[in-house]
Amino acid sequence: MRVILQRSKRASVTVAGKVTGAIASGYVLLVGITHEDTVEDAKYVAKKVAEMRLFEDEEGKMNRSISEAGGDILSISQFTLYGDVKKGRRPSFIAAARPETAEPLWQAFNDALRGHGLKVETGVFGAMMDVELINDGPVTMIVESK
Repeated sequence: MRVILQRSKRASVTVAGKVTGAIASGYVLLVGITHEDTVEDAKYVAKKVAEMRLFEDEEGKMNRSISEAGGDILSISQFTLYGDVKKGRRPSFIAAARPETAEPLWQAFNDALRGHGLKVETGVFGAMMDVELINDGPVTMIVESK
C-alpha cells in the first residue's frame, strides 16, 4: 500500500458535479493498492497516518498528530500511484491491484482510520474525480506498508 499524504488547510473532492467529500484542516490521502496488500497493510498504514506528528505545536515544531490538531481526513483511491513509467511513454498499471481487490482494502483502510477516532471523508472508488486542496506548508509524505 502506498499513500501520498498532503497536509491541507481545506480540501474537497467532486464527482460528476457533486461534492462527495470535504474537510477543513487535515490530510488529503491519495491511496494506491497493489496485489500483495492485505488488511494488515491497511491497518499498519492507517496507524502510521493517525500517529504521525505533522502539525505544529506552540513552538512551531511538528509535534502534534492529526487528532491533537483536530484535523480530518479526505481519502481518495488512486491506482495511478502504482503506475510504471520505466519503458515507453505510456504508463503500465500492472502493479495496481484489480478493483475487486483494491476497493475492499481501501474501505478497510478508511475504517481503520475511523477506528483511530478520525473523521474520514472520501471520494468515489473508480470514478473520475476533481480534487481541490490548499496545501498547508506544503507538507507531503509518502507512507508505504512494504
